[in-house]
Amino acid sequence: MKLGHLCIATMLSCMGTLSAQQHARILPEPQSIHYGSGNLAIHGLDIRFASAPSAEDHFAANELARGLFKKTGILVPVLAAAKGESAIVLDRTGPVAPLPVPGERPGPDSREAYRLTVNARGVEIIGISSAAIYYGIQTLLQLAEGNGNSAILPEVEIHDWPSLAYRGTLVDVGSEGPMCTVAQIERQLDFLARWKANQYFFYSEANVELNGYPLLNPQARFTQDQVRKIIAYARERHIDVIPAVEFYGHLHDLFRIEKYSGLADFPHGGELNPTSPKVLVLIKDWVSQIAALFPSPFVDIGFDETWSIQKASKQAGSNATPVKLFVQQLANVTSLFQSRGKHVMAYADIMVKFPGIVSKLPSGIIALPWYYDPSPDPEYKRWLAPLAENHVPMIVTSGVSSWDTVAPNFDKTFRNIDTLLAAGRKDHTLGLLNSVWTDDGQMLMQMSWPGMAYGAIAPWQSVPMDSSEFFADYSRVLYPKTAAPEIAQALTELAAGETSLEAVFGEGTIRAFWQDPFAPTVLKLLQSHREDLRQCRLHAESAEEHLYRAQSLGEDPAKISVFMLGAQMLDYVGMKDIYALEIADDWATLPSRPTKAQVDDVMGNGIFNSTHSRTADLMETISQLRKSYRKEWLAQYTDYRLYTALGRWDAEYQYWRRAQTGFQDFHAEFHDGDTLPSLEQIAGDIPALKSQ
Repeated sequence: MKLGHLCIATMLSCMGTLSAQQHARILPEPQSIHYGSGNLAIHGLDIRFASAPSAEDHFAANELARGLFKKTGILVPVLAAAKGESAIVLDRTGPVAPLPVPGERPGPDSREAYRLTVNARGVEIIGISSAAIYYGIQTLLQLAEGNGNSAILPEVEIHDWPSLAYRGTLVDVGSEGPMCTVAQIERQLDFLARWKANQYFFYSEANVELNGYPLLNPQARFTQDQVRKIIAYARERHIDVIPAVEFYGHLHDLFRIEKYSGLADFPHGGELNPTSPKVLVLIKDWVSQIAALFPSPFVDIGFDETWSIQKASKQAGSNATPVKLFVQQLANVTSLFQSRGKHVMAYADIMVKFPGIVSKLPSGIIALPWYYDPSPDPEYKRWLAPLAENHVPMIVTSGVSSWDTVAPNFDKTFRNIDTLLAAGRKDHTLGLLNSVWTDDGQMLMQMSWPGMAYGAIAPWQSVPMDSSEFFADYSRVLYPKTAAPEIAQALTELAAGETSLEAVFGEGTIRAFWQDPFAPTVLKLLQSHREDLRQCRLHAESAEEHLYRAQSLGEDPAKISVFMLGAQMLDYVGMKDIYALEIADDWATLPSRPTKAQVDDVMGNGIFNSTHSRTADLMETISQLRKSYRKEWLAQYTDYRLYTALGRWDAEYQYWRRAQTGFQDFHAEFHDGDTLPSLEQIAGDIPALKSQ
């Protein structure tokens, strides 16, 4: 290259870099983006097609028009023919090809790649498929700046494509915990489509209507018509709905029915008995129905966490081993689905746990190696190496850490996705599947959405995610410009509050929500974590303040209410445990046989007063939180398992009511020289609550 040309190229590159710094980051970050110095007014534009549009093209164009109107207040019409001089032109150059298929390849010439150009003459989005056009539209919506007649699109050239072909999210829609409504699933699909996700794993243990099984979860299943509606809704958004159905373990909902109990390896257990001829009859029927209901070329057959497989192999006889049982059942289910043209996926935890399984896997199977903790094995060698060494195709599987927590642990979630994805890329993963579980039966799905977005964005872009800036970038995309910084800071504080609480209790902080703080082992733990509990409260209250400010700046409270509830729940746990410590501190100052005056001095009204005391504070707070929690639940889920969940809230209220009564009765009946009871005897010795 000549020196003059080199200088000009360097100058243009620097100008592009400086210009890019003036604009918000696009999520996912495009593979190639170059800003110019000009802009294009949105007012006066229309949307046109370069050739005869398909139904998918029309849908994308209307989505663009709705999105621009929502963001800028400008109505941009969709026209069949040219009208004005400037337009947004959608140019699909190949077949519709709306969904990912087996053998999908990423890259600059892939089905999903698009080019987007904005200049003084207008906008052009070019892509081979309808999916490519749709993804270009998602990017264009993020580019729009300003409102009304001042709204503009910056001059820019983008060439973008996915770095990985399969970008999925698995959602437990009703098996381990609450059951999502169809409307909630549609909201999830709208949300995931923003980030260019292309697969939605519909996880069901026994929650899809199957003909001939009227006893199987009649109050907690999706009808086949509902499933078809979800599939059609997703397809419009270029998301393939993949059935994630268990065909070995996790089937207690079936076996608790006496009619089917004998199909389990142990009565009323959780796993099928592969040696039973009746089991083969059942799975043939289920395979036939699932294959017919879901048009996806893929199916996820489960096969994870078969906890009793070793015990079952001993029961099955001298020739049985865990490897033989697993491979036998896997081969049966895989061949049945493959005979119906499906490409089979299965979880890889048991595959790698028992040496010998990986080398015996059925041909064509795709492994889903999952592990959700980035700390012990940052390269995930234990889970990936056996598959890579045997050339088994895989899709690495991360998780949003929210299934057993008060609020999501976003730090852990982001590190899990980042490290697993980096390890997977080295071993030629086909994609990333990000999982959202509801195991504790309490989790509110929409609190996990930032983690879902992170898991959809990361496998599209080639550059590593910037987790330190993610909440800011994420909020700028989703929320009004004025409120976005407040919401971003609220999410940061919410995450910090959960981290502080986990410093006290480790994983599973939702259990701390219900436990007896006066139990000796719990009280001893709390005494060594006073500052962590205080920090939990401070972070939670800061999150609340930022959310209140976002509301005052015009954000719809309904759109952030779930985060407000999460912050308030964290604050409650901190308050509950700090109050318990303060009461215990005062109690410890009393001798074993105190005087009435000494007891009065310690107790005062601060412990048991009916309106202004620690027990009254906790009763009032848990009552208000229960009301908010119930409202959030019904905004996302059906009422299946709602009253089981609310029973814990009721028990928590009753705990503090009884504690208050216990302190009041003790104070009223105490005489000089009586033996001082323990706190647990007064406030915590309630067996029905200790099991919560």
